[in-house]
Amino acid sequence: MTLGFVLLVHTAFDRAEQVARYFALNDCPVVIHVDGKVRQRTFRDFRARFKDEPKIRFCRRSRVEWGKWSLVRATQVASERLLSLFPDVRHVFLASGSCLPLRPVAELRDYLSTHSETDFIESVTTDQVTWTVDGLEAERFTLRFPFSWRKNRRLFDFYVRFQRRIGLTRRIPEGVSPHLGSQWWCLTRRTLESILQAPDRVQIDAYFSRVWIPDESYFQSLARRFSTTIESRSLTLSKFDIQGKPHIFYDDHQPLLERSDCFVARKIWPRADRLYQTFLDDTRPQARRSEPNPGKIDRVFSKANERRGQGRRGLYSQARFPAPGLENGLTCARYNVFSGLEDLFEDFQPWLARRLGGRVHGHLYHPDRAQFAGGETVMNGCISDSASLRDYRPEQFLTNLMWSTRGERQSFFFGPNDRPEIGPFMARDPNATLVIVTGAWAVPLHTSNAEFEEVKAEAARLQRAELAFLRELRLPGTAARLHLWNLADFIAQPVEKIQNFMQEITGPSPQRLTELPPMRDLSGFPAFLQKLRNAGMKPQVMGDFDGR
Repeated sequence: MTLGFVLLVHTAFDRAEQVARYFALNDCPVVIHVDGKVRQRTFRDFRARFKDEPKIRFCRRSRVEWGKWSLVRATQVASERLLSLFPDVRHVFLASGSCLPLRPVAELRDYLSTHSETDFIESVTTDQVTWTVDGLEAERFTLRFPFSWRKNRRLFDFYVRFQRRIGLTRRIPEGVSPHLGSQWWCLTRRTLESILQAPDRVQIDAYFSRVWIPDESYFQSLARRFSTTIESRSLTLSKFDIQGKPHIFYDDHQPLLERSDCFVARKIWPRADRLYQTFLDDTRPQARRSEPNPGKIDRVFSKANERRGQGRRGLYSQARFPAPGLENGLTCARYNVFSGLEDLFEDFQPWLARRLGGRVHGHLYHPDRAQFAGGETVMNGCISDSASLRDYRPEQFLTNLMWSTRGERQSFFFGPNDRPEIGPFMARDPNATLVIVTGAWAVPLHTSNAEFEEVKAEAARLQRAELAFLRELRLPGTAARLHLWNLADFIAQPVEKIQNFMQEITGPSPQRLTELPPMRDLSGFPAFLQKLRNAGMKPQVMGDFDGR
């Protein structure tokens, strides 16, 4: 039995030449179709390389465009020429210039000899298709697609919506059962000739010329019409990512390709020298082969697609900057945010650092600069303390800090005097633990020596900012772990409340908290709040200090 190959080539001509010569040396005739968009001089030079090779021929060229009928037409022309020039061919294998045989051609020929009447072509009905990505399934057969999806996307989408709105549909020709599948097939001569010489081919071709992506449906549907035995699978290993684009195989994929036991793979990177040297060498030691089974490596590609779609938790980059709601976690690690405690206790930051470990920063969103722990001006990952850089993308400042310091728990302070844009992000982040004592910002104002009018104006400003932050925390979708008290409730039992959130952060401890940093002097604080009320500013977030 003779096996023939049809090669569709549009680029990487040196690699296509290697593969074509490999097939010819193994007594397999090859017909090459070169895309009509390739310059005539390039085509002539490429064709001239095979002038002394009788088993490699070329066919009439046509300009090929993705998703259009031209790709099917190119396959038809090349197949007709192969069948007419080489009458002893019994199976035709369709491949591209970026395909690479993974097993010796002799093994493929022997395999096809034991399946002499079998057509290997993925062919499934439209109601069984689950691999279409951002595309049409049944409608590709009932609507018209005169516009290019790649070149005229707006016209394409408009015409699809227009046809749906007015109920315009096409009649599927009699005897055609719509099927879909991989473009890459291996058909028997009898089936392929039946498709190409069908009495109603003119009508069939006219119909499929307006089907969307006909290279995935023309041969797949007509093989069901003429074939006696179909194996609904491709002998070519071809994997796709979540966007429907083919995975590209590189040199380090060699063990993966060998494990698949497939006969051919696409799409191979043109500079994968090791792959071409290895798989085009029939003298290499052959492992024990089994039935071609791409499923052996499906787990690897599933994990790759999952990583490609979801990314790593909390990692943002130029290559993957997801739209809101599509993030795989807002940040990569747990962190703590404290609000008000540094105003209520003296030297609270060093005390907290001793208790928690990790890094305890100051106010990372202070208007003047990011107050990194230890007075640092640059953190891991070259993250600067510059306020202007931070405020350009305040959310990414935090996510980058968490990613660059992963493995080390981060804590920082946040208050109504800080830049507020980060507030909604922290509220939505399940990695955030927010410990908030509302109204504690009034304690430093109480002990300040500023003019009372200035104090009142500042108190009003800070209260507005804190109320806005509290409203964000009450919105649906809040996922942060929240410990929230007003000032009056907190100072009633400070040890118990600090014990509670410390146990959540560090884990249960058999020892109770006994030592706290000294609390600031609150004598006269209720009178200060009353003075604010008398002056027309109503304290709302401090709690009830009446009678204290």
